[in-house]
Amino acid sequence: MASVPDAAARAPTSVTYDDIVAARERIRGGIYESPCVESIPLSNLTGAHIYCKLDYLQRTGSFKERGARNALLQLDAAHRARGVIAASAGNHAQGIAYHAGLLGIPATVVMPRFAALVKVANCRALGADVVLHGADLGEARVEAERLATARNLTFIHPFDNAHVVAGQGTLALEVLEQAPDLDAIVVPVGGGGLLAGIGTVMKARKPDVHVVGVEPERAASLVAARANGAPVDIKLAPTLADGLAVPRTGTIPFAILERVVDELVTVDEATIALAILRLIELEKSVVEGAGAAPLAAFLGGKLDRLKGRKAVLVLCGGNIDLTMLDRVIEVGLVADGRMCRFTVSISDRPGGLARLAEVIAATGASVREIVHDRTFAGSDLSEVRVVCVVETTGRDHIALLDKALAEANIRVVAA
Repeated sequence: MASVPDAAARAPTSVTYDDIVAARERIRGGIYESPCVESIPLSNLTGAHIYCKLDYLQRTGSFKERGARNALLQLDAAHRARGVIAASAGNHAQGIAYHAGLLGIPATVVMPRFAALVKVANCRALGADVVLHGADLGEARVEAERLATARNLTFIHPFDNAHVVAGQGTLALEVLEQAPDLDAIVVPVGGGGLLAGIGTVMKARKPDVHVVGVEPERAASLVAARANGAPVDIKLAPTLADGLAVPRTGTIPFAILERVVDELVTVDEATIALAILRLIELEKSVVEGAGAAPLAAFLGGKLDRLKGRKAVLVLCGGNIDLTMLDRVIEVGLVADGRMCRFTVSISDRPGGLARLAEVIAATGASVREIVHDRTFAGSDLSEVRVVCVVETTGRDHIALLDKALAEANIRVVAA
C-alpha cells in the first residue's frame, strides 16, 4: 500500500496551461461558473472600466472549491477510500468538506482554535470531521500533516499543491470568455495559488494582460519572498483580510509567480475596510477582506496607471464574520470621512450642551454618541469636556463642522 508521503512525492510540482484546461473539464458541472459583471459605479469611482468576477457566489462562498474539487478528483480509489485531510481557518476547509461529501470521500479538516464558529459549524454540517488545534494556521497545518501520516490520509495543501493551483486557474478561463478584451486582472494574494493559476492562463492566452497581485500590508509574504529570492517566513499582524494571512508563500506558486506577475502592491487596513463598505453600498456585494483587496488597491491609489483601461477585480470570497461586519463598516465609515470623533470643552452651566447640539445640527451632521467627561476635564470646574461621535457626508462636511465650532467659540481639544 502506498504511503501518504510516497503519494505526495509523486504529485506534480509545476502547473501548465494545459493542466488548467484539463482541470476545467474535470470540475465542470461541479463548480459554479460565476458571472463577471460590469460595474458602472465602481468604474465611476476608480476611473477604470471595472468588471467584477463574483466568485464569492460559490456554494461555500469562495474560489477555494475549484482547487479542492480538482485535487479530490485526481485521487485513485485507494486514496479516496482512506480519505483526505486539510488545514484551514475556513475557506479551504469548507471547500474540501463540501466536495469530499459530494464525491463520497471521508474528510478531516484541522482548524485553529480561533477559527470562526460559523465556519467550524459549516464544516461539520458538510460532513467533515473537524479537529480544532493550535493558536494559528501554522500549528494547525503541522497537526494536519501529523494526522495524515498517523492515519494514512492524503493531505491536501490549500495552495502549495499543483492540482489545487490548476483548479484555481480555471477562474481565468471563465474570465477570458466573459471579458475577452480585458487589459488587466487584479487578484488577491495569500499563499499564491490563485494568482499563479490566473497568471499562467493569462500569459498563455493573452500575454498583454497586466496581471496584478494585491497583498495586505500586514501579511505581505509574496513581497518578502520576492525580496529574498525564495519563499521566506514572515511575522503576521492581524488583518481584515484574514484569508490572505499566510506566513509563507507556497513553493510551487512562487516558481510560477516569478514568470507571470507584472505588478505586486500592498494595501492597508483602513483601505480594505473602505473597499468592503464600497462593495456593500455600490455593488450590494458582501465580501470578506480578501475579496475586497483588489478594489482596495484602486481606492488606495496603487493602480492609478489602470485608469481608462478595462480591469477585472477578482472578488474571491464572501465569508466575512458577521460578528465583525459592523466593526468593519464603522472603520470604513471613518476612513471615508463619514464618521468622526472629537472632544470639545464647553460650559458646564445649563444650556452649554444644548448650544453644542445646535451647532452640530445646523451643519447637518448627526450625533451618534455623546459623553460628558467631568473627571478629566481639567482644573477649570466651570467647563466640562464632551466627547462626540457624529455621522457626516464626507471630509468636506467635517471641515464645515470644524468651521462652525470655531465660529461658535467652542474649543476643540482633541480630534
